[in-house]
Amino acid sequence: MPNNLASQPQENRILSGSISSNFFALFIPSIIGLLAFSSASLIDGIFVGNFVGAQALAAINLLIPFINLLFGIGYMLSVGGSVRGGKYIGEGRFDLASGVFSKILILCMSFSIMVVIVGLYFEDHLYRALGANDELIPLMSEYFRIRFPFMIAEMFIIVMYYFVRIDGFANFSAVGILVASVINVILDYVFVAEFQWGLAGAAWATGLAQACAVLYFLSYFILKKRKLSIRVKQQHWLEVFQASFNGMSEFINEVSASLIAFILNWLLIISVGTNGVAAITIINYLLLVGIMVVYSISEACQVFISQNFGAGNIQRIKQYALVTAMACAVTSGVFIFLLLGFTDEMIAMFLNDTSEAAAQLAHEYVAILWPIFLVNGFTISISAYLTALHAAKESAAIALSRGIILPVIFIMVLYYYVPSIPFLWALPIAEGLTFVLAVMLFLRNPPHKHMPAIKHD
Repeated sequence: MPNNLASQPQENRILSGSISSNFFALFIPSIIGLLAFSSASLIDGIFVGNFVGAQALAAINLLIPFINLLFGIGYMLSVGGSVRGGKYIGEGRFDLASGVFSKILILCMSFSIMVVIVGLYFEDHLYRALGANDELIPLMSEYFRIRFPFMIAEMFIIVMYYFVRIDGFANFSAVGILVASVINVILDYVFVAEFQWGLAGAAWATGLAQACAVLYFLSYFILKKRKLSIRVKQQHWLEVFQASFNGMSEFINEVSASLIAFILNWLLIISVGTNGVAAITIINYLLLVGIMVVYSISEACQVFISQNFGAGNIQRIKQYALVTAMACAVTSGVFIFLLLGFTDEMIAMFLNDTSEAAAQLAHEYVAILWPIFLVNGFTISISAYLTALHAAKESAAIALSRGIILPVIFIMVLYYYVPSIPFLWALPIAEGLTFVLAVMLFLRNPPHKHMPAIKHD
């Protein structure tokens, strides 16, 4: 199958179409897909906060760092593998692209099955490690036991989403995630609002929606124009680890988000209690929407640049980088306006009238964290740009600085040595300093610098 497909010449619009048209053709499906993909937790948060309560919202938030940590491995493998697959497609070597796809899918599915078994067996130890008290553990268990086994389905969807996109079916990927999101909304309303199943209802809604998405993505394999196929027997597994290293920045982003969320949850429980955790959960949901738009821009950047990098189109890469920067600037302005102009309305989506203390804290946190959007779009897009150029070390340096090193340092310094300043200020400070680093690395890594570094087998 791969050889037959490879022998059929097909126009690749990413390599020859207009830059602006390519941007929207890649960005719009990406933003639909990622917003829909991230909506599982967002939608759960809205229904749980309004129909179950702030404590249930806090219970979900304590689980998020662990779940995101596991998904980080899936993102690392999928993004790194898809960038390599995109390079092969740009070169017209569809058989090698299928090989990478097959190995990443096999590895991710095997990993997710193993983790689900271990996670369910040691669930009580996990809750304690995540900082839960006796009040929150029953709520966490109610959600986790149902939601966690569906991680196998979600890991499959992550792999399919990224590889189907680089095969030229961005709209197909977006529709699959969007369908799952719509199903999730419907089931959340039925299970949580109507049936009053609480956290169990939210977990079933998310899990069943993801199962439907799996069925949708399986239909990719009957598409006639696809270039990728699955072959169980594979060799050269070292390539998977080489490709995964190039996706290290995505892994760091997920792991760092989990680590920072864990630290913040721990400090907030100590300083202000469960209401603090509920409030930061709301802010995370609000920030999540903006971050997903930024990641949509960076994903479009990776697809475009990886294929043009494989084809040696340096000028097109430079032109696309300019369009990406313009999109980041617009995104920054829009989300700052929404956060500051409609704070009350956004917070009210997640809390009922009985959660005034959590709502007040959420207001305070918005006032501190909004400057993140001044620069985070540029920083994340530069990291994606470097990943697409196979500059894995530089991309990982940005991710480490933004996600772990600088935030942890400033959180600890402010909390222990400058208690008069809220320790949440550590996040916008770290974001600003990382932006400076990202710009420096961008200027030092033009596309032609990395062309000789990629070996053509």
